[in-house]
Amino acid sequence: MTTFLRFTDLASRGALAGRRVFIRADLNVPQDDAGRITEDTRIRASLPCIRSALAAGAAVMVTSHLGRPTEGEPKPEDSLAPVAARLAELLGREVPVKTNWVEGVEVAPGELVVLENCRLNRGEKKNDPALAQKMAKLCDVFVNDAFGTAHRAEATTYGIAEFAPIACAGPLLAAEIDALTKALARPKRPLIAIVAGSKVSTKLLILRSLSTKVDKLIVGGGIANTFLLAEGLPIGKSLAEPTLLGEARSVIDAMRARGAEVPIPVDVVTATEFKAEAPASVKRVADVASADLILDIGPETAAALAEVLKSAGTIVWNGPVGVFEFDAFAHGTETIARAIAASGAFSIAGGGDTLAAIAKYGIEKDIGYISTGGGAFLEVLEGKTLPAIEILERRASEASQGS
Repeated sequence: MTTFLRFTDLASRGALAGRRVFIRADLNVPQDDAGRITEDTRIRASLPCIRSALAAGAAVMVTSHLGRPTEGEPKPEDSLAPVAARLAELLGREVPVKTNWVEGVEVAPGELVVLENCRLNRGEKKNDPALAQKMAKLCDVFVNDAFGTAHRAEATTYGIAEFAPIACAGPLLAAEIDALTKALARPKRPLIAIVAGSKVSTKLLILRSLSTKVDKLIVGGGIANTFLLAEGLPIGKSLAEPTLLGEARSVIDAMRARGAEVPIPVDVVTATEFKAEAPASVKRVADVASADLILDIGPETAAALAEVLKSAGTIVWNGPVGVFEFDAFAHGTETIARAIAASGAFSIAGGGDTLAAIAKYGIEKDIGYISTGGGAFLEVLEGKTLPAIEILERRASEASQGS
């Protein structure tokens, strides 16, 4: 079980008044060519932690990365100034940006400052110990509230947590870990995973890891085509990875050996061109022709999988099962999405295309937890321990042993 100190516990017991609180948030928001923020979900998501720290009487510093700057070479487009301006609007208060902050920054209790793009500091990405120690001296409490960077051991995600007097998990990061723990470590059965994408190779570790845990492993997209090939079924000229048939076969065999299953599509939707306007044909898998591209699961397969999902206890969803961006090939993904929404199961979904599908079908409120972690979410599915979580657990363990 994941055990770490939680920011909410510190705030609730009045342990933040007058303290210098350093929050590592994920404020890496999209901007247009003029530097205007085009989507501010991450900024809004950071507000509960910031507001709570201010309400507790802390002196609050917030930093984040933005884009892919070159360390030590600041450019105007790398600045968190637009982010600070949006925070100021949302909070109704001034939010100054502090540059060259590593050597020291003045913040009074009840004040909030944004520390300029942390990836501009030399040594950030390589987790330079000297940099991390300087950062740790700026604060009394370090709060990691950036799950999206938790898979990276950087100075503001790992190093500072080693050296800060107190290191804890912010509400966003804690909620992500709680949801993943509920889905994977303590799932209500049956546990069903949907893993889809263009290539088995990019999701191989996830497939291997989940094949030891789940009761049913639903594959989709190009991954499903490789599994169809492994079962000796025709896929025409569909995207697949013939060199990984052995891996697909081993996942199927491992599942079957313990009474679990990888449901193989019985019908598919095909076209002869990868175009939105290409004529779509529903075919039995055995009837796929050499000129066909499989672009979606068929209606019979979709209906059968929807029934399976309705009886699930826990659902983990990563990836649409077809080319849902093209309406003619979106039925499978929509059917799966609506079945997850209608299910009484605890569901957790993550990955960019998955979030796009959830938004397209308007089912955000019907998913148990939507992970915004991207790479961090995928690494948890792969069975990896995230560095930023590991250090928080270690600090909590050391604190308990020392008390």
